[in-house]
Amino acid sequence: MDIRSIIAPEISDFKALEEFIEALYNHAPDIERDISRLKLLPDNREIVGSLFRTLHSIKGDATLCHIELAVAIIHPIETLLSRLRNDEIQFSDTLAEAILLAIDRLELAVEGLRSHRPLENLRLLALVQGLEKVAGAPPAELETRVTELVEAVTGFRTTAKPAPGLNREQASSSIDQQTSRVSEDLRFFRTLAEQLEARSPLFKGRTLRLLRLAAETNLLRDKTIDPIQLEAAIYMHDIGMMFLPESIWLKIGRVTPEEKRALRNHPEYASGILSRMESWQEAADIVAQHHETPDGQGYPIGLSADRIHDGAKLLAIIDAFEAVMLKHAHRGKNRSVLRAIAEINACNNQFFPEWIEPFNKVIRRLVN
Repeated sequence: MDIRSIIAPEISDFKALEEFIEALYNHAPDIERDISRLKLLPDNREIVGSLFRTLHSIKGDATLCHIELAVAIIHPIETLLSRLRNDEIQFSDTLAEAILLAIDRLELAVEGLRSHRPLENLRLLALVQGLEKVAGAPPAELETRVTELVEAVTGFRTTAKPAPGLNREQASSSIDQQTSRVSEDLRFFRTLAEQLEARSPLFKGRTLRLLRLAAETNLLRDKTIDPIQLEAAIYMHDIGMMFLPESIWLKIGRVTPEEKRALRNHPEYASGILSRMESWQEAADIVAQHHETPDGQGYPIGLSADRIHDGAKLLAIIDAFEAVMLKHAHRGKNRSVLRAIAEINACNNQFFPEWIEPFNKVIRRLVN
């Protein structure tokens, strides 16, 4: 590959670049989820296969859209995952950090290309060369090559602790069962979210939009919130609406005081489902609290600010943003985005400022 496509990539078709960026953002939550699952069970080939397929799809999109830089970044990661599937190497926290760093740099690079910003500070050549060295490293040298990669790209040594891989004889059956159950539960939650979307044409694509915004904002704050618990909360946060008459929660006009009281029960319905399922208490807290506010005037119980979960603080923002977007959808995408973000930023008492700032950065990518 021409080295210029890495150190000084040129884009001739910006429409194709936009299509690639949209596809990349759609795939990003899947990558985060699979990396988190691999940390629970490093030898699970099904998860490795899922991650490989996602990255292969990104590389295919990059090829179709002529984004050679993306192909150069993804290809050595595919090689690594093939070696994982063949039991040639073992998964570790440091390897996870390298993969996430590569995807993060790819996102920043394509955003920079879209905005005509310089890319030198991303150290893309060091990234690609480092990934190639990691992909071809003997098992005994793998952790060293990963550490060198992270340091070359970021200027800092990796903070992840190398975790020895567990073979199937060593892996506990309880962890294996837990991982399988988490995957099944997430599929179930997503099915419920899709059923909710089907209730109105206005909701089409809503779940994935919320998931993308949440994942990207969480990433900007170094994944303060567990990505899997956050994903479950995104799927489930409005499921309680389905326990109410559709004449109330699909109502277009002004709601009556009685209807408003009924609507305020929906977080507890959905949270109740999650809290009765093993491993989902954190997601239950996020769902239960996503309408609580910093001033203690939220619902359902008026929690004080220090008792509100970070995930609920983030979910409150993206849920409100989506609602305002729907309200102003007739204005066209860019104008509705601008109107929605203006309304969110004007609500001084409703949202937590530490989450507003990273959320604003994510939204700017939509309108640039």
